[in-house]
Amino acid sequence: MTGLVVLGVAVVVAVGFGLFRRATDGTFASEPLSPTWGHVNAALPQESLGERATLVQFSSAFCAPCRTTRVVLADVAQGEDGVRHLEIDAEQHLDLVRALDVRRTPTTLVLDARGHEVARAAGAPRRGQVLAALPSGVAS
Repeated sequence: MTGLVVLGVAVVVAVGFGLFRRATDGTFASEPLSPTWGHVNAALPQESLGERATLVQFSSAFCAPCRTTRVVLADVAQGEDGVRHLEIDAEQHLDLVRALDVRRTPTTLVLDARGHEVARAAGAPRRGQVLAALPSGVAS
């Protein structure tokens, strides 16, 4: 009887965690403005910011949702004026991953025109979520 109770509790906890992850995966959270671009540019000096926004994607080779995220972010960057997509291999840039507190792949950072982080999503975001997280105009 005790075994059935333990099994029942484990199933309820697992289902609850799965539902939580399904509801929150890929959802952008507003972040306080931080000068994120300085860290990215130090690791990748050849890269540049988008005029309106930069979508910084942290990926890894074994990550299946990273491929989906790459397609979504590249599509948004291609279709929106002044938006740039930059994909970073998390395994090749561990210092950057630690500095920016990236905990899983894919993680997408939305940077404004000045390089400040305005939103962050862990998991694969949908196109509409990405569009909603973009800053509205070009900074002066």
